[in-house]
Amino acid sequence: MNDFFEASVLLLVILNPFGLSVYLVDMYRSVSLRQLGSIMLRASLISGAVFALFAAAGDAIFTDVLHLRFAAFQVFGGILFLGVALRFMLSGSETLVQLRGEPGRVAGAVAMPFMIGPGTVSAATIAGLRLDLPFALLAVAAALATAVIILLLLKVAFDRVQKRNAALVERYVETAGRVSAMVVGSIAVEMVFVGIDAWWRSPPS
Repeated sequence: MNDFFEASVLLLVILNPFGLSVYLVDMYRSVSLRQLGSIMLRASLISGAVFALFAAAGDAIFTDVLHLRFAAFQVFGGILFLGVALRFMLSGSETLVQLRGEPGRVAGAVAMPFMIGPGTVSAATIAGLRLDLPFALLAVAAALATAVIILLLLKVAFDRVQKRNAALVERYVETAGRVSAMVVGSIAVEMVFVGIDAWWRSPPS
């Protein structure tokens, strides 16, 4: 049970719904709560399918198909995440990619690269290594469901605050973005250290 809880929390923290809400702030302004729910459901299905694949066969994908040690992916993913975090800390919300297109096309843009990334793929793979497959898939589903619920609650709060104080929303975007960058940066450094330690301990195949 402890491994299940840790796997769910790790994926949820890396998904970072508060940081994702900063990315979605333009969408918050332009779509209704029901539309956002539909978009996030599709994005979660896309992400969930990818996470399920790596939870079921992530280690085999790296070692047997790509002929890479999983540790190498952890180090690369950590460096990539760290670069994004540093850029946001220095540039703020200008770092965010503006969403474009119809809501039907946005689900894929939300899933990639903000829900499906090296950190979340690593977390899904680790869940598959530590848990039996049914529990690993359940941990993935629990983390995704919790993230979506938080995003929808933030949308409700955003709609209420936006009508009264638009400046408060802008402060939230900057504050949540920079705090999220600190969290992501810390996770990135940990990924690099864990990857280096695993690489050092495991000989090349």
